Amino acid sequence: MPKFITDACIACGSCQAECPVDCIIEGDIYVIDADLCIDCGACADVCPTGAIEDK
Repeated sequence: MPKFITDACIACGSCQAECPVDCIIEGDIYVIDADLCIDCGACADVCPTGAIEDK
């Protein structure tokens, strides 16, 4: 199940740098492309606000 990023995102970029498949898109808050996400959890492990959850 792919991850998604909640409104708690502060757009720090930590998650994007950790993603091994480059499925995180930068914006006002970051967004995960569910079609590309492999659910590895690397992004959630580094998120300082806990904004990344299971869909």
